[in-house]
Amino acid sequence: MAERARLLDDLAASYRLFAALRWGELGDGHITCRDTEQPDHMWLLRNRVPFERAEPSDMVLVAPDGRAVDSDGRPADINATAYYIHYPIHEARPDVAAAAHTHTAWGTPFAAERRMIEPTTQEATLFFEDHALFDDEEVQILSCDGGKRIAVALGDCRAAILANHGLLTVGASPADAVGWFVMMERVVEIQMKARHGVPISAEAARTSRDDIVYSDYGWDLFNWAIRRHLDIP
Repeated sequence: MAERARLLDDLAASYRLFAALRWGELGDGHITCRDTEQPDHMWLLRNRVPFERAEPSDMVLVAPDGRAVDSDGRPADINATAYYIHYPIHEARPDVAAAAHTHTAWGTPFAAERRMIEPTTQEATLFFEDHALFDDEEVQILSCDGGKRIAVALGDCRAAILANHGLLTVGASPADAVGWFVMMERVVEIQMKARHGVPISAEAARTSRDDIVYSDYGWDLFNWAIRRHLDIP
């Protein structure tokens, strides 16, 4: 129970960080995490709760069939698209404990160009050979079939660009997935601004990535962000 409580604290803070960065202001996004006690279930913010008000008690448990209940076992309303996108990813990737997606000022226009991140900056190398493009016409995911196609496109990567839609990241925890999401948004912003950026070589990109990235890198990114934006020590 203590592990679940810690996970829900992180999940609630993740939603509040999205809000602090002015993401998901219209409810357009979702962060999920795998339950510690029932691995085929996932946690998600209850529908129509503003991200900035997210608390652990606002999280609901979603079963494999999409039914959701609150912490007292009462039926709860969720964003159906969150289930359609995230559940197949959790199902396909046992190593993934959390997934994050929302519509952002740079990630969505970058996704509209249907292109991959190029290693044109040091930060961009962090995603070199570790992101995918879901190049599909279904921008409004209407069933788990769409989510399954996203999972196939994602493969074993930590991030995906959903064509004409936005960014998606996965991780070992909500903090990990959201830390990487924050970095990915920063990277695509730079690529949208540096329209004629010149990529470095694949060898140089791998050297940079391998030197910078370590197992808790996403978690550290998240903690920098919450200390800055949420005033959490």
